[in-house]
Amino acid sequence: MQTHQRNYGVAGSKGAMSAKDERTWSILAHLSMFLNLLTGFLGPVAALIIYLVYKDRSQRVAFHALQSMWFQIGWLVILAVGWAISTLLLVVLIGFVLIPVMALVSVVPFVHAGYAAYRVSKGEVYRYPFAADLVEGR
Repeated sequence: MQTHQRNYGVAGSKGAMSAKDERTWSILAHLSMFLNLLTGFLGPVAALIIYLVYKDRSQRVAFHALQSMWFQIGWLVILAVGWAISTLLLVVLIGFVLIPVMALVSVVPFVHAGYAAYRVSKGEVYRYPFAADLVEGR
């Protein structure tokens, strides 16, 4: 993905973002995952809002926000299905074995999002597996 900036010369229009602002908003898009700890589902909404606000000003921010949103949606679905299956299997006692497994799996997306934010803070363009390809239409 190209990460060039658009420069609008018309007075009163939105200008191109500085590299520091791009990095900050890209990091915040990845860290929006942690909103899910408090709300359960607002992380992808925050990433979508960042995308909608900055999509015309920075392709880099737009890319990071969209891939973060799809990454979070994917993990929300995976975790919802995993916990539902674990809960249903409690009836036959196998679910008790799955509870610690699901607890560990539930931590994975938060660690991954934190790592992505760290890599972006170093100036890299981080790509989530599958989510980045989804954003780029591959």
